[in-house]
Parts: sequence; structure tokens; C-alpha cells
Amino acid sequence: MRALGAGYASEVDTVDERTWCHMLRQFDDAIICQTWSYDAVRCVREKISHLVLKEGGEIAAIAQCRIVKPPIIDAGIAYVRWGPLWRRRGIGAPVGTFRQAIRALRNEYACKRGLVVRVYPLLFDDGSSDFVSILREEGFSWLGKERRERTLLIDLSRPIEELRASLRPHWRRQLKSAERNGLEILEGSGDELFEMFTEIYRETVSRKGFLRPDDFGDFRSIQARLPDELKMRIMLCRSGQDVCAGLVCSAIGSTGIYLFGATSNSGLKSRGSYLLHWKLVEWLKHNRFAVYDLNGINPVTNPGTYRFKNDMCGEHGRDVAFFGRFESSANALSSSFVACGETLRTTYRALRRAFAERAAAWVVG
Repeated sequence: MRALGAGYASEVDTVDERTWCHMLRQFDDAIICQTWSYDAVRCVREKISHLVLKEGGEIAAIAQCRIVKPPIIDAGIAYVRWGPLWRRRGIGAPVGTFRQAIRALRNEYACKRGLVVRVYPLLFDDGSSDFVSILREEGFSWLGKERRERTLLIDLSRPIEELRASLRPHWRRQLKSAERNGLEILEGSGDELFEMFTEIYRETVSRKGFLRPDDFGDFRSIQARLPDELKMRIMLCRSGQDVCAGLVCSAIGSTGIYLFGATSNSGLKSRGSYLLHWKLVEWLKHNRFAVYDLNGINPVTNPGTYRFKNDMCGEHGRDVAFFGRFESSANALSSSFVACGETLRTTYRALRRAFAERAAAWVVG
């Protein structure tokens, strides 16, 4: 355990849900995965813990952790996804605050509680090694063997006319075609819109033969729990009485994140998805968001989606990779427990995927 720097102090599990939501709105790097509602819905069998780092009595960083620990064995893991949050709105992002937040997490969950601490910070591999150095100096090792996730970011600081002009020619033509189709836009955060989106999402998954994401069904429950100012935004395109396309976006900090998209079978020729993404860019610009994150790309396994997103980014997009996950442990039992658990989980997921693919092939045959 290492003492926090002068003026810093940490508090653990001293806030309620309402206070946590208020804190989130103070950070530019706030994200839906760090909302109380997200983990309360998705981790019903796991404990959620909240760490608050203060400097001079003022909030400097926060982190929400999932804790997985068996009832008998004194071992387990504390997992922080897309955290800690340390970029305070209107104050900046001092690297020293990140260091102290990482240190506080290790002190509390690895040293005091004997857990494996695993963090997936919201950091991009953009040539800077400062953050990797800090994590290593603070006792975290990089889990570098796993595939590193990539995403595309659109810089929204430029004028809207410039953003439109930078669209790839094919994408711009499709957008113009959609604008001529007389489509009606429905947008908001109500449950009725989520239900309408769910219907066409089922069609999309069935048509493309995708395995439906495990977490999709949770998002409607998460939406119901989120306070109004943190709710996801749902946008739908309608032709007559038929919904032809839709998307779901989360915008909490300074970044809007695309979560889900769908097109109905009857709406494939409407080009509604082009219109919705562009309308979302306009909405994000109007509400002073700095970045639009298109949330994941894989040119190899999903080339069509990659082309759609890359053409939309045009000249003002960035293809970035996340640094990945880092881990720290001061307890050999916890390390062994986590390693065994992950082996079992990997085997289970592989078997389930193989079964689903075989079942799909049997239905088609």
C-alpha cells in the first residue's frame, strides 16, 4: 500500500445512487458503464462499490467497481470498466489526479480487501506512454495478450457545414437520398420508443444472422432506472406508419456514444440509418458535445459496418485503439480464483456460441 499524495483522501461506499448520478455530471469522461443503474441491472449477483477521491476536500475522481467474490473463499475481483473518471468538467485533466485515483483503487481493493483489481481505463493508444508508465509504477500490469478494441471518433468542434462536407462522397449521396424520402424522425427517451426500436432490432439480428448481444435486453431496464438527465437517446425513422430505422445513443460526459442501430426489413431502401446518424451529429453539436464515438470497429469480421462508420467519419475522424485492461493483485488466492473463473467462462461461452451456430444452421437447413 502506498500513501496518497498530499491533500488527497479517498472515501469508499459513502454515497447513494442520487449523489452518484450528480457526481457523474461533473466529469467530461462520464460514461453509461459508470452509472449506478448500469451495474445495478447487469450485475444483480455482484456487489457494486463506489470510490470517491478528493483533493483538498473537493471531488477529484470517482470509480464504480463490480466486485465478484464467492461467499466462503476470501478471494475475488474488483473490476472497473471505463474508469476511473478523472477529467473534471471545466477544470481539466491533470495526470497526477489519474495517478492518485489508480493508487486509491489499488490501496482499497487489492491491499485492504485482497482482491484482484482490474481496470479498463478510457484511454487511447495515441503514441503517449505516460499513462502506461503510471499504471506500471502503481503496481498494475498490462493484460496485453487480448485483442485490443478499436473505435472511430468524430471531432465535433468543427462547424456543421464542414463536418457534412467531409463525409465520404458515397455516404453523402446516401444521406441526400434519405433526405428526399420524406422520412419522419421520432426522438426522445421514453419506453415506447425503446419498444419500437426493439421490434426492428429483432428483425436486424434475424436478417443478418447475428448472435443477439447478451446485454441488449438489459438496456431497457437500465433506461427505466436512469434519471432523466442521464437517459439514453432513442432516434427512429418512420415512413408512413412503419418504422424503418433506429439507433440508441448515450451522451453523459463530453462524448456521445453510439450503442445500437437497426433497420427493418421493409426499410432497407429508405437509407434511414444515414439520416439518423446525421441528425444525431446535429443534436450532439447543438448540445455542445465534443466527440461522437461510433463505438467499435472490426474491418475483418464486420467489414460492412466498418465501411459505413469510416465513410461517415470522413476527414475529421480518428481510428483509435484502447490501451486495454490492467491488473493488480496482492493476494495469490485471488489471482488463482480469477484465473480459474476466466477459464471456465471462456469454455462456457465457446460452447454456447457453438451450440447457437449449430442451431441456426439446423433451422436454415
